[in-house]
Amino acid sequence: MATKKDLRRLRIKRIIRKRVSGTAERPRLSVYKSNTAITAQLIDDIKGHTLVAASSKEIKPDSKSANIALATEVGKKLAEKAAAAGVTSVVFDRNGYLYHGKVKALADGAREGGLKF
Repeated sequence: MATKKDLRRLRIKRIIRKRVSGTAERPRLSVYKSNTAITAQLIDDIKGHTLVAASSKEIKPDSKSANIALATEVGKKLAEKAAAAGVTSVVFDRNGYLYHGKVKALADGAREGGLKF
């Protein structure tokens, strides 16, 4: 059964997705976090393709939890992969999470890596 917190996040996620959509020139940077990992993807919503993805499990496979420093590294890794794919500008989809802590750290890492949003 979904908790009150999960239902709130899903409601906010639906509101965000109504407004945010990615294209090939400016894909959507979608963030997902669990208790053990944080993942980010660049998605072209028109074609329905994931262009680039990065996860904390790529950086530290033995890690039991994702912390803020690891989230920053995921953002930098995603920006590096995006640059290789020719993507410089994105729209940010926080996926219903608060823009705080790990989500903010990932966004800051992506900005440091050269992504604009």
